Amino acid sequence: MAATNIQPWDILRDYLKSNDSEGLNRFLSELSGEDGLRAFMRLDSDEQQKVLERVSPEAAAEVFEFIPDEPAAELLEELHPQVAASIISEMSSDDQADVLGELDPEDLEEILRYMDERDAGDARQLMAYDEDVAGGLMMTEYFSYPKMYRAGSVLNDLQRREDEYELNNVLYIYVTDRSRQLLGVCRMRDIVFSSPDVRLSDIFRPAISVLDTATLDELENFFDDNNLSAVPVVDQNKRILGVVRRRAVYDAVAEVSETDHLKSQGIVGGEELRSMPTIVRSRRRLAWLSVNILLNVLAASVIAQFQDVLQAVIVLAVFLPIISDMSGCSGNQAVAVSMRELSLGVIKPQDFYYVWRKEAVVGLINGLVLGLLIALVALVWQGNPWLGLVVGFALSLNTLIAVSIGGTVPVILKRFKIDPAVASGPILTTITDMCGFFLLLGSASLLLPQLTGN
Repeated sequence: MAATNIQPWDILRDYLKSNDSEGLNRFLSELSGEDGLRAFMRLDSDEQQKVLERVSPEAAAEVFEFIPDEPAAELLEELHPQVAASIISEMSSDDQADVLGELDPEDLEEILRYMDERDAGDARQLMAYDEDVAGGLMMTEYFSYPKMYRAGSVLNDLQRREDEYELNNVLYIYVTDRSRQLLGVCRMRDIVFSSPDVRLSDIFRPAISVLDTATLDELENFFDDNNLSAVPVVDQNKRILGVVRRRAVYDAVAEVSETDHLKSQGIVGGEELRSMPTIVRSRRRLAWLSVNILLNVLAASVIAQFQDVLQAVIVLAVFLPIISDMSGCSGNQAVAVSMRELSLGVIKPQDFYYVWRKEAVVGLINGLVLGLLIALVALVWQGNPWLGLVVGFALSLNTLIAVSIGGTVPVILKRFKIDPAVASGPILTTITDMCGFFLLLGSASLLLPQLTGN
């Protein structure tokens, strides 16, 4: 008889039912981070709470490392503040700040009250920064020593503090003066292979640093240009505040891109996991879909006004979705460029006319090319040059309209403090559909005798 395929989440449930906390901890530690997350997320919310309450804070923190910030915060809010604080305390400072920043103020204060005073202070410092600047991405776990320290003293201190930080974070030793101003950096190998009596002032090298206000794009460019695993973060007075890891920057870039993509697809909030409550997931999606259906009805009403034209020239129905889809693609390209330039700071909300002018030129060129292509298709297929003229004209002009709207709508929305990632798509789709349908059917009604041969 074939062996039963027992899934990891079923094993977690068995440990919960038998109240075996030791086995629960051991099993979670045997799973890889992603496998542990997958098993944990297959449990319902009550089971997840029981797991977090019964495993060690270290094991729970490892699971939380892979959970997006918003769902992680929701899990913490359901735990007793003391349990939540013990889990948070086992996370790196940058991850702490990300998750704590998603909590309600009341829950946040309760959890911070149970945390070590120094850890709570560090968390408050990091949460004061925007999440997409160096200060918000940095971690406060790093090693720094005065320049007169000797290499042997540094190694002795590291041995005493072995459990304080993860070993993979100890790649560099930063050298400072009495006011914590960054003077330079020593690699670990510089310390290990130097004479114990050598002073740091004799072996440190100049350190590259970034300001705590450096943006995510600036950090991404920095790590693209420099083969470093981490960079120290300093304030305006060159005092070291923390360290930003390369991995943290690239993870943040990927998260922003993923969030924007989810928003553009109608996932309100930009984050959804199937382990979230069904009602919450349904409500978030319907918030976008219910509006979108009304916008589509509005666009379809244009077709209803030209029923007689469609009945007379039924072949036009074939070109309606083509013009709608092609114009939408052109508009979405313009949306993507505007979103990117807004994130980089290349354009500002007041640059409406500049954006429109640049997109209009591209729209004219692409509209003419696409219009000519679709006109040739119509001519070869039906042998009617008037049909080619109608569909070519409609696609050409609607492409110009689509890129104009796609380029400028994100700028307008940004000016009114509306999230462009969520709202640009529905607005673009509705207007381009309405204009495309009107241009095709309206021009066809004017040339109806030529199209029908009557």
